[in-house]
This record gives sequence, structure tokens and C-alpha cells, in this order.
Amino acid sequence: MNDRSQKQIYGKNMRILSGIQPTGAPHLGNYFAMMKPAIELQNQGEAFLFIADYHTLTTTPNHNTLRKQITELAADFLACGLNPEKAIFFRQSDVPELTELTWILSCITPVGLLERCHSYKDKVANGIAPNCGLFFYPVLMSADILMYKSNIVPVGKDQKQHVEVARDIAIKFNNIYGETFPLPEPQIKENVATISGTDGRKMSKSYGNTIPLFGNENQIKKLFMKIVTDSKTPEESKDPDSCSIFALYKLFANERQIEEMAARYRAGGLMYGTAKQELFEMYKVHFTPLREKREELVADPQYIESILRNGAEKAAITAKKTMEEVKEKVGLR
Repeated sequence: MNDRSQKQIYGKNMRILSGIQPTGAPHLGNYFAMMKPAIELQNQGEAFLFIADYHTLTTTPNHNTLRKQITELAADFLACGLNPEKAIFFRQSDVPELTELTWILSCITPVGLLERCHSYKDKVANGIAPNCGLFFYPVLMSADILMYKSNIVPVGKDQKQHVEVARDIAIKFNNIYGETFPLPEPQIKENVATISGTDGRKMSKSYGNTIPLFGNENQIKKLFMKIVTDSKTPEESKDPDSCSIFALYKLFANERQIEEMAARYRAGGLMYGTAKQELFEMYKVHFTPLREKREELVADPQYIESILRNGAEKAAITAKKTMEEVKEKVGLR
């Protein structure tokens, strides 16, 4: 479903929800697949955007590190254009009703549904210690989505299955207790469904192949220059569609620039090092002003905290209303 058809269906009452874990510096994959689309949607409906700190506990982070990462991630979002006057921006754990809904939903969730979720298997295969929270993750994510009766959930391709789980749980709850939750739709922009990392695989912290949004410019430049390419000589014609450099370049460039760069690839004479340098320059043009704004925000953590607390108060209004309805229907009221 595209943005236009979504708006036609839901109109001004379209409710958008998205969250991101504070597991370290967000990277280009996070930005283009989730952050940027979610921020853009704040002008199209009622947006709930949150920092998923409960989800982060599945990897047992250091408590001091987690606090710091929450503040820094909030600064990242605000620097990238999130407007707390337009979007409800909050910390997940500041809305205690979420854990109540998670338990109630867990009691109607088939174990087999969770066993089919590939994210748990992938994370364990990549060395993350298995625990109940990691296995139970999709139910908590379903509660995130259903608590605010979300219509649209901007996600990366790897999270589509979890939105489908939320739909399955919503259908089951509605069938048992009566119409309660709308069925959420994942929004995946095809051009950013999978962002290439420096090694050609999907950009992921698990693979150690990410390029952060902010940080030391020289270190970030080195990451761009490390992008893996084939062994073709500068003189040879190259296929832009199979090159990670070009895939990232398209995220920053306009249509004319994309066409011109593709023509240079095919014509021969383009060195990969030159393409990497030009990609890095595009990155700088986009993120340098955002970096400056972020530095101002990080210097005032109390301001960031006030935004998160105000957002939680707004989110709680909807959460409390949902929980009163849910408890009534399941017989707890």
C-alpha cells in the first residue's frame, strides 16, 4: 500500500507508529529504512514514535550505557527532523500500560506463531544469547503497535513478519472479544527495503558493516572507503546495479544524478575510489547540518528528557483508554 492510498483510506485520522532500539549509534540503514520515513509521516497523520528501551533489554545492556544511548538516540531523531509538536515522541518504558497489554496478548498468542519468527533464529545464529525476552519479542512489539491502534507501521524488510504477527494477534483478539484493534499495515519503501553495508550484506550492527549517521568525520570517511567492490579495473565497464557504492549513492542523489552516475559506471573509466569519495561528499552535504543541530541537543540533556516525558504523558492518554477497553472486554473490569 503506498502513501497516497493509505491517506485515502485513513485520512487525517491515520495513526502511524514506529520505534527503534537504543542499541548504539543509528546507521544509514536505520535512517533510510525507518527514521526518515517515520519522520516524514508526522505530517500525514497522528504519529507515535518511540525509543524501544524494553526491547533492548533482550541483550542485557549495561545500565549506564543504556541511559546514555537513550538520550543520544532521542537527539538523533530530533536532529533528523522529528518535531515533538507534530509527533508523540516518547520512551517505551514510560508507559507502564504496555506491559499489561503484552501479558494479556501473550495469553492468546500461539507458541507456534512465535516459533515461526525468523528474527529470533537469526539473532541466536549470530551469537546473541537466547532468552525468553528475545523469543517473546514479537508479542511486545505487537503490544506496541496495538496499544495505539496503529494503522501504518514503517519498518525495514526484516521487521515485516513482526507486523504480520501483530495482525494475527489482533485478529484473534477481535474474534474472541469483539472488534477492538484495527489491523496494522507495514510500510516498506521498496527502494530502502534492504540497505547495503560496507561488506555488501544488509547493513546491520550484528554484521559490523554499518556506517553511522554521526560521529568523527574522518572515521566515517574510512568506512565509506572500505566498501567492498569487485576486482574490475578503472577502464572496464561496471554494473551499477550490483555495486554497493551505487546502491548507497542512490539514497542521497536526485534522479538526474543517479542517471549520470549510472552512465559513468557503464562507460568505463570510473575508479571505485572516486565513486566512494563522491558518495562520501553526498553524505556530508546531507548530514553536516544535522550533526551541528545534534551537538546543540546533546549539550542540553534536560531539554531532551522533557520532550520524552511530555511525549509519554500524551501517549499514556491513548494507552489508558485502550487498556480500559481491553480489560473490560476480557473480564478484568
